[in-house]
Amino acid sequence: MKQGIYDHFSADEKPFVDRAMEWVERSANQHELKRTDFLDPRQAQIVEGLANRNGNVTLRFDGGHSQAERVRALIAPDYRHLDDEPIGLSVLAVSASGAAFSDLDHGDFLGALLGLGIKRDRIGDIHVQEHVCHIIVLDEIADYLNIHLRQVHRLNVLTDMVPLESLQIVTPKLEEMALSVASMRLDGIASDAYRISRAKIVDPIRAGRCRVNWKTEEDPSEQLKAGDVVSIKGLGRFKVLEVDGVTKKGRVRVRIGKFI
Repeated sequence: MKQGIYDHFSADEKPFVDRAMEWVERSANQHELKRTDFLDPRQAQIVEGLANRNGNVTLRFDGGHSQAERVRALIAPDYRHLDDEPIGLSVLAVSASGAAFSDLDHGDFLGALLGLGIKRDRIGDIHVQEHVCHIIVLDEIADYLNIHLRQVHRLNVLTDMVPLESLQIVTPKLEEMALSVASMRLDGIASDAYRISRAKIVDPIRAGRCRVNWKTEEDPSEQLKAGDVVSIKGLGRFKVLEVDGVTKKGRVRVRIGKFI
């Protein structure tokens, strides 16, 4: 039975599938409530699929706000009501005096947290603004971070815990680009998006450094479609916003947005 489930997932996803299956089965069979760490959208999709396949569990996702990318899951027997169950999220507010704070970006804050020995799945969305950064974290590590996070990219910072209701959300900004491509192949569009030759973009894809919709993709010829989110380690990520027909010369007009 497990092998049949595995057929729907790539090899690198199998360890997570095993963990998620255990969460679901323990909730269904042993009446346990499971509160996961943060899941990326692909992991949340896997958990939802396994929960639906079981049928004896109920599920709730919460990342601190309605548009959260990274979410925590509550998995419980189907007779439990999860609406009032605490999700266990805190908001860490990071600030500093001086203009240098506005030069910090998402990667700087994430790097500082990882540098404290915190695993990525314990950190939710990071909302960077001009004078403050709000970071959604698990309750379990909130006090630790509030005490120990004192530097971000060589800048001394102050921290405080604020109520989840005071979370200041930042919608990701996109730098839009209009492309004319021969096809919707991953390597062709990524080459134009990152302004790297097609020959050079193939290596990181085949090396497993590329994700399409948070799922590892090693096939440079994979066909993209509107709505797909592509990320390559070290290069950033972009979203296919629109596929806008074909030119007279047979090329495809595509509009993408690079996350900045």
